[in-house]
Amino acid sequence: MKKTTTKQGWLIGLVIGLVALIGIMIGMYNSLVKSEQAVESQWSQVETVLQRRYDLIPNLVSAVKGSMKHEDKVFSEISSARKAYGSATTTSEKIKANAQLDQSVGTLVNVIGENYPKLQSNENVQTLMTQLEGSENRISVERRRYNQTIESYNKSVATFPKNILAGMMGFQKKAYFKADTKASTAPVVDLDD
Repeated sequence: MKKTTTKQGWLIGLVIGLVALIGIMIGMYNSLVKSEQAVESQWSQVETVLQRRYDLIPNLVSAVKGSMKHEDKVFSEISSARKAYGSATTTSEKIKANAQLDQSVGTLVNVIGENYPKLQSNENVQTLMTQLEGSENRISVERRRYNQTIESYNKSVATFPKNILAGMMGFQKKAYFKADTKASTAPVVDLDD
């Protein structure tokens, strides 16, 4: 009788252990899925503010273009950057196109501020520049939040014991939003061309 009770106790312990292990694995999997969804949600927010700026730029360009006859190069760069962003389909393509757009818009804002003080004081232009500045600030905030979400996700995927389950289930580290290498160089504004 004691052998049967010992066998049953051992079997019950094994079943409880397996159920607990399965429960832990389900919890870790759900945690990884939630983290991945948070990354996708935050990227969507980055795209939302990038789209806002993308839609705003034509208004800014239209408002200042007539007064800035010599700035065809700047407007051409903005147009090209907008096209690149509009046709980008992957996250890395959008990040690269966004870097081009950042540089072009920055150049335009600098040109207006430095070389066209009357235009800068125009109410419509001032309103649009304020909106553009607000967009740039929103983009900066959302990029930071995206990178924070990526950091949390990557830690989750890389730390033990979740890394074992993550590897088995195909969860991989994700790339941070990084500035284009050209972003560290200030754009040159040359009005003599």
